[in-house]
Parts: sequence; C-alpha cells; structure tokens
Amino acid sequence: MRIVYLHQYFNTPAMSGGTRSYEMGRRFAAAGHDVHIITSDRSGVGGKGWRVEMIDGVSVHWFPVEYDNSMSYARRVRAFVEFAVASARRAASLRGAVVFATSTPLTIAIPGVFAKRRMRVPMVFEVRDLWPELPIAMGALRNPVLRWAAHVLEKWAYQNSDQVIALSPGMAEGVANAGYPREKVHVVPNSCDLDLFAGCDEAGAAFRLARPWLGQRPLVVYAGTFGHINDVEYLVSLAAEMRRNAPDVAFLAVGAGTSFDAIENLARQRGVLGVNFFLEGPMAKQDIPALLNAATICTSLFKPIPAMEANSANKFFDALAAGRPVAINYGGWQADLLAQRRAGLVLSRDPADAAASVVELIGNSSLLHETGLNARLLAETDFSRDQLAEQLLAVLDQSAAARG
Repeated sequence: MRIVYLHQYFNTPAMSGGTRSYEMGRRFAAAGHDVHIITSDRSGVGGKGWRVEMIDGVSVHWFPVEYDNSMSYARRVRAFVEFAVASARRAASLRGAVVFATSTPLTIAIPGVFAKRRMRVPMVFEVRDLWPELPIAMGALRNPVLRWAAHVLEKWAYQNSDQVIALSPGMAEGVANAGYPREKVHVVPNSCDLDLFAGCDEAGAAFRLARPWLGQRPLVVYAGTFGHINDVEYLVSLAAEMRRNAPDVAFLAVGAGTSFDAIENLARQRGVLGVNFFLEGPMAKQDIPALLNAATICTSLFKPIPAMEANSANKFFDALAAGRPVAINYGGWQADLLAQRRAGLVLSRDPADAAASVVELIGNSSLLHETGLNARLLAETDFSRDQLAEQLLAVLDQSAAARG
C-alpha cells in the first residue's frame, strides 16, 4: 500500500536529532510498501519549491520552511502554519491508501485531515508530546484565546483520526482523557536501534582519544536539545558538586538550542567550564554511537513539569541501545522502568544528593557493568526498533483494511 507519512521535522542519520520517522519509514519500505514522507527543509539554503529525494527506499518530499529551537514561540507557530498549508495539497496529490501524521507540532493534523478527506482514506495520528498541555505547563501559551484554539485543534485532530499512536502510556491516557476512545489508542514508544549501537568500542576509544581533556576519566553525557524545558542547567549544578567531591568525573553536554549560550555562561560562572564540564555542538545521529560508547553514564533531563513525565525522549532509548546506565531527573514511566529493571538512576532534584548517587555508581565497577548490561537487555527485549515498527505497521494495515 502507499503510505503518506507527514512529519514536519524528519531527520536522516546524517542530520542531528531523532530519526524515528526515517527508521520506521525505511522498514515500511523494506516490507514492500510505497512510502512517501512529507517534510520540511529547515536549512534555509534549499530552493523555493518542493524537491523529492529517494532515501533508503523512501520518497522524501522536502519543502523549505526555516526552523530552529532558538526562534521565538510566535515565529515557530508561523513555521508550523506555513508547513501545514504547503503540505496539505502535496499529501493529497499522492493518492495514498492511508495517511500517517506525526506530531509535534499539533498543526500537522491540518494537512493530515485535508489529505484524508480529499483522498477518502483513513488517517492515523501519532502523538509524540501532549499538546497543548505541555506548552501551557511551560508558560509558552499564555493567551487564553490561543489556549482555547489549541484545545479545539487537539480534539479536532483526534475526532478525525481512525486510530491514534501514543509514544507512552501517559500520552495514551492523555488522549483518552480528551475524549478519544481508549481502545483505538495504541502505545508504540520510541525505540532502540540495536544494530547501530552494537560493536562501537573502537569508535568510542577514538572519540576519547580525540579529546585530550577526556582520556580515561569517567564521563557523564547529555546529548539533545538545549531548550527551555531541557534541564541542562541541572547538569552544570551536578558538575559543580562533583568538582568538589569527585573532580576526575567529566561531564559533556552535546547539542544546540535556545539555552546553549546561557548554559555556557552558567558553567563559566560556576567555575566548571573546561574543568569538568564541557560543551560541544550538535552531532549527526550516525555519530551518536561513538559518543555514547565513550560515556560511563548517559542522562535524560527535564525541568520539574509533571506533563513531561509522559515523555518518550530519544536520548533515553539511545542510551539503552548503547548499553549504558541511564540517569534521569524526573519521574513517570521511564523512572519506574529504570527502577524495576535496574538499568539506571533516578536522580534527586538536590544536586548534592544526585552527585552522591552518581559517585556511588561510578565507584562500583561491578554494579556499573551490571546496570549497563541491564540497559542493553531492556533495549533488546522491550524496545527493538524492528519489533515496534511491525506493531506500528499493523495499525496502519488495520486502518487501511477497515476502509478497503
């Protein structure tokens, strides 16, 4: 069948950021389906119209819409709307058997529903974050009229979906709480690229060798967005505590975003920048295995916002795939999972307590090894990309067959 796959922020492994749509799309294509991904070219260097590129069996349709995390919220909303308008007719012109629209942003539902109605085919909607609950909780959506409009768009998106994919149990409950039938919501979380992260010892050693400040020091890594919601400041505070108690432990934060300069300034003020806290720009997904192989502990961090506890962050699953203990500073289903499977740490919000936990784990080589093995086992048994791609494809097949 032809799958029309709408994702505004599609990435290939050569790009920085999550590659869920790429990994799912190429598996759908390998299973014999005709996959068309409709996405945006955010580089600002492309042409003015659509261009089509064949990537690992998938037809990727790129439309130029500039976007980055450092933009104002208003400018980002403008980018959402611009892409929604441009992609609607493109999607409808492809005459697919099913439309698969993945958020964020929530505005991706607009071209999804347009294409669904124009082609008279089902739409499956994927919820990657609970919008608008999350931007409201962050204080980014303060205008009461805009809040009302966002809630209307949310319910409209669900009402026009034949099935919904949620990336965590908490997201599934959020969709159901908005009035959508729970039996039509399927949990297919982010997943682990097991082959990509296997056998990276040499790459990890080379990563360390290329950084004279690192050597054989224990390394705590954060790799992801430096946004308002990502609590990279917490890592700076942790490094400041560790400088006093365990100065040999190094911290490396890798990524980009609106808070990058502020994090750099904070680390300088706290006296850790270039001492035991280091910063690097974003890395392509294909380079992340070397980074995580060089790590002793990997982190996933968020500010204390309850709505974020339902997240399904890529960095969490990459760490599991790399066989590294995962340290997080939030509660929810991932915290429960780490505790149940002994695959990492749930850190206290108090940096002193958190530092003590990190020091204890790093200082116990047998526990550190066991925790890393448990992380990889969790990746293999519960979050294999191949298995979860099959589950997702089954939902698309079921939706298309029901309309057939």
